[in-house]
Amino acid sequence: MSTAPLGRVVVVGNGIAGLTAADTLREAGFDGELTIVGDEPYPAYSRPALSKSLLLKGDDLTSHELPPAGHGATELLGVRATGLDPDRRLVSLDGGAVLPYDRLVLATGSRARRLSALPGELTLRGLDDALAVRRRVAAGPSVVVVGGGPLGMEIASGCLASGCEVTLVSQGTPLRQQLGPYLAGVFARAARDQGLTVVESAGARPAADGGATRVVLAEGGVLEADVVLTAVGDVPNTEWLAGSGLTSRGAIEVDARGLVRPDVAAVGDLAAFPTPRGRRRVPLWSSAIEQAKVAARALVHGDAAPPLRFQPYFWTEQFGLSLKAIGNLPVDGEPEYIDGRPGGGPALMRWPHADGTADVVALNYRVPIPRLRRMTRAAA
Repeated sequence: MSTAPLGRVVVVGNGIAGLTAADTLREAGFDGELTIVGDEPYPAYSRPALSKSLLLKGDDLTSHELPPAGHGATELLGVRATGLDPDRRLVSLDGGAVLPYDRLVLATGSRARRLSALPGELTLRGLDDALAVRRRVAAGPSVVVVGGGPLGMEIASGCLASGCEVTLVSQGTPLRQQLGPYLAGVFARAARDQGLTVVESAGARPAADGGATRVVLAEGGVLEADVVLTAVGDVPNTEWLAGSGLTSRGAIEVDARGLVRPDVAAVGDLAAFPTPRGRRRVPLWSSAIEQAKVAARALVHGDAAPPLRFQPYFWTEQFGLSLKAIGNLPVDGEPEYIDGRPGGGPALMRWPHADGTADVVALNYRVPIPRLRRMTRAAA
């Protein structure tokens, strides 16, 4: 398939993936017309801050802000893309307008998966969500959080720090599926020490009770609270691409350079890309940044651009613990301690593999990310 001359690029999505793609297009030498479409009315912001510092009473409401963009694009904020014709190279917008393009970046991300349509079920995905949750927990209400993954645990930690009585519902030990049993145990102990109540259940759903919302457990129990928050995964925002032929099983499958076709890239939470464990979505902040850098260069330079060499990076802050991990989580068994020792204090740990590489975790341990990456390699 031939591609048009590179004079006009449209980026649909103004999260970190879209922002990084726009910046990288300029760094790669693209000096043509650049347009960014974002359905939120805000400039790009830090989503990780929403479930961490922004929930705390002492935050000055700027922790999520990013430096002003330098890409010089025309930004259409508060505007939703409604359709795509990849053969005619046209993006349709709400209100009836269309945007032509020579190259296109799809970066519309994902939204929170909900367990009900009840207005009393709160989720935390965007800035408006975080501000609404902050207002609701400011007075210290009782809170039930459904979901024992990183987001649910970060929300629970923030609500506890705001003076709330918090119960977290989890399928098994919180964080076990994401981190493995050893690290999950460290976080579970810290959470309980700070007053978190953990209820393990095979499932849970919000239910209406008059004007309030409660949580019904699969085993039949009921949890009452002033506020119900759910954090049970995400759903890629691909519905607007219906009929484009670019979606597969709810995501967009891309090659090692993030391309769906030579003139269209997909990056961030909606993209399924090749990894050593198969083609998959990796809906993490760091993943979106790495994908966007590679894909933007591929749109400008084609096959001359290097492919993505993805090395997973994950971090979380909750219950007084800060974790940074390089490698494939979850990890099994107990680690080797490079520095520190068991007990929850600062520690640098590794889980070695037969090929000489390792997964490396820093827990409350100040270490530059490049050093952590070096420590994962053979004979490091």
